[in-house]
Amino acid sequence: MSYHHILVAVDLTKDSHKVLERAVSISARNEDAKISIMHTLEPLGFAYGGDIPMDLTSIQDQLDDHAKKRLAEIASPHISAEDQHVVVGMPDTEIHRFADENDVDLIVVGSHGRHGFALLLGSTSTGVLHGAECDVLAVRVGKKGEKSDE
Repeated sequence: MSYHHILVAVDLTKDSHKVLERAVSISARNEDAKISIMHTLEPLGFAYGGDIPMDLTSIQDQLDDHAKKRLAEIASPHISAEDQHVVVGMPDTEIHRFADENDVDLIVVGSHGRHGFALLLGSTSTGVLHGAECDVLAVRVGKKGEKSDE
């Protein structure tokens, strides 16, 4: 199968480099398919249930700026600035939206391979897999027994 546009969805942890490297490898085997990279920030209002009686805009802007800087560090030197995206929303929904709107034919995400109760709580990679209209590659990240910096 030949891919033309690969979307790499990352969580900005140290494992993000491993996920990107897998996508770069696939791109090289597919006549240098275009690679886009994205990170999704959940709105602060979601995290606090909208119960905080204050304007969280400046804090959200700071989080956005930090995420853009971290994403640029991860993406360098493989992905140009115009193909780096930080969006606010629910991760699986935003990944699907981006993929649909930009003719993505492969989504690459990291997966910690959770089991039991952690799996019941859900994960971004599971949500992406179940709603995607294109191929999804879940790259195993984190070693057994190793604590991730999530």
